[in-house]
Amino acid sequence: MFPRRPQLARRAFLAVRFSSATSQLSTSSSSSSSIANSFLSRFQSLGPQTRSQILDANQLQLLTLTLNRPSLFPTTPALTASHNTPVPPGYHLVYFTPGFLETELGADGTDASYNPESPFTRRMWAGGEVSWPRDAQGRPNPLRVGQQVTETTRVLNAEAKVVKKTGEDMIVVGVEKEFANENGVSVVDRRNWVFRKALPTPSPSSVPQSSSLPPSTSHLALPTSSSAIVTKDKMHTRTLVQTPVTLFRFSALTFNPHKIHYSLPWAREVEGHRDIVVHGPLNLISILDLWRDIQGKQVSAEDSPLLAPQSISYRATSPLYAGDEYRVVLEEGDKCISHVQIVGPGDVVAMKAEIRS
Repeated sequence: MFPRRPQLARRAFLAVRFSSATSQLSTSSSSSSSIANSFLSRFQSLGPQTRSQILDANQLQLLTLTLNRPSLFPTTPALTASHNTPVPPGYHLVYFTPGFLETELGADGTDASYNPESPFTRRMWAGGEVSWPRDAQGRPNPLRVGQQVTETTRVLNAEAKVVKKTGEDMIVVGVEKEFANENGVSVVDRRNWVFRKALPTPSPSSVPQSSSLPPSTSHLALPTSSSAIVTKDKMHTRTLVQTPVTLFRFSALTFNPHKIHYSLPWAREVEGHRDIVVHGPLNLISILDLWRDIQGKQVSAEDSPLLAPQSISYRATSPLYAGDEYRVVLEEGDKCISHVQIVGPGDVVAMKAEIRS
């Protein structure tokens, strides 16, 4: 159930679209810093934006199927979720999805809910931090199926930066989303989005059809189960391959229309990728799933569904593509801190993370 966006936020969104359209001619003379400052001032003046939703079981089951997991929790055989089932860490990402008409989307398919002004409209998910607050007894407050949950979104910061390798201007935006149930705040999700300058929008006739593209190897990939973990000392490794079907399903569940995740012509010919791109949030979930599968072996079946770390901080460093075989490597450290790397082909690190238990 998705209520209508607050009128104040709606007017702000339309104002951003109008401002972007009318300022295209003068953008070249505007600095990225002034655009970042203008964006931050505009959205912070609106204050926090809220919306509510009742969490349904179907989303959890569909995400579990998408992840090719044999069960929702490590110690329980059940694949299906029911009323009061806890939402596993990271799975909140399939709720509170964007609510925009297709005509309101950017040329690359992304929604413009928190975009700076043109030309900084090319959004990428760079990383962030997610935490699960504890009560006085040190217990988490999990989101559960059937609960009415409120999402509160705040813009934390906006900063102009330069890509070191290319000298390209970009704007980094920090957004915080709090998810609260009747017991208080359950999840605090801080996300860092990078906005780069928009690429020239091709006409429909100039975007090549799949038949004219070099053959892709992603269709040869086979889905891999999330159950196999190789452990040596305190090092735990899971090998994964994401198929185009998995990426399509994840895009559908999160209502993410970004074309780099499902359109091979767009990903290659417009964005310059060699194949469709694995979602950053999907990698985040893969990391959290490995953590809870490891922890699940150390607790009872009753406690397994309640597993959640205190926090995870993560940063995307290189893209992964459909058909790539890659490893999620978790090393248990001292003081309940685990270090994680996602290692792609050629031992290139695609994501780094730190988990506090």
